[in-house]
Amino acid sequence: MNTRSMIFTLYGDYIRHYGNKIWIGSLIRLLKEFGHNDQAVRAAISRMNKQGWVQAEKKGNKSYYYLTERGVKRIEEAAKRIFKLKSESWDGKWRILMYTIPEEIRSVRDELRKELVWSGFGTLSNSCWISPNALEKSVQDLIQKYEIEEYVDFFVSEYKGLHEDSRLVTKSWDLHEINGKYQEFIQEYSQKYIIDKNKILKGQMSDAECFVERTKLVHEYRKFLFVDPGLPEELLPDMWLGSHAAALFSEYYKELAEPASRFFEGVFEAGNELSFKDKKYDVLDHPYIIE
Repeated sequence: MNTRSMIFTLYGDYIRHYGNKIWIGSLIRLLKEFGHNDQAVRAAISRMNKQGWVQAEKKGNKSYYYLTERGVKRIEEAAKRIFKLKSESWDGKWRILMYTIPEEIRSVRDELRKELVWSGFGTLSNSCWISPNALEKSVQDLIQKYEIEEYVDFFVSEYKGLHEDSRLVTKSWDLHEINGKYQEFIQEYSQKYIIDKNKILKGQMSDAECFVERTKLVHEYRKFLFVDPGLPEELLPDMWLGSHAAALFSEYYKELAEPASRFFEGVFEAGNELSFKDKKYDVLDHPYIIE
C-alpha cells in the first residue's frame, strides 16, 4: 500500500472526524504501524500539498496539514458513495452522456473519463457513457468543472431496443470481473475476520493491531468505489456477491472499530487537539456500512 494512498485512507476514516487536521509527527507515528518511514510520509504529504489536497500550517516549530476545500469535497464524495456498494431501486431510465472533445484539450477528456468511471458510468461505445443511476447533478457538476458545455450532450431516456436492458449492462461493464474481485475480498477477509474476532475475544489483539487491520480493511474495501458501478438490483446477475461483501465489511469493521479508535486517539492527542473531534461521530458507523 503506497504512502499517499494510505494517507488518504487515514484522512477519510479518522482525521476528518477530528477537525480534518493533523500534526505531521502524529501522521508519521500512525503510518509507522504500516512500515512507512519518516521520509516517505513527508514526501507523500508534500506531493498532496502541491496537488491541492492538503494545506500546510505552521504553529511554532510544528507543521500541521489540513484538508483543503477540494480535499474535503473529495473525501465527502467518497463517504456518500454508498449507492456504489448497494443495490438501489431503478426508475427504468438510462442516463446517457456523449461528447466530442477536441484533441487539443485531450487532458480534459482523460480527466473526464476518470471522473465518469468514479461516478459509476460505463462505456456503451466510444465517447458514449451510460448509467442507470440518477447522476444528473454529478454530470452537470462535471460539465461546469471542465467547461465543456459546447462538446457535450446528455440524455435521460428509456431503452426501446430489440433486446433486454441487461444487454446494455453486458456491453458497458464486465460484471464477471467485478464479481471476481468481490469473491477474492470475501475469501481473504472471511478468514481474517474469524481469526481476529477470536483474538479480540481472548484479549490477544492489541489496539495497535486493530488499528492496522481496520485501516487495511477500509483501504481494500474502498477500491470497489472505482470498479463497481452500483447498478440497481434489477440489472444485477443472480449470483451477485456485492451484498455478501458489504455484510462482511460491516461485521469486521464493527469488531475492530473501538480498539482501533482508542489507538488512533492515543497517538493523535499527543500532538493535536482532541476538542476538535466531531461530537456526532459514532465510531461504529461508517458510510460503507449498509443497515
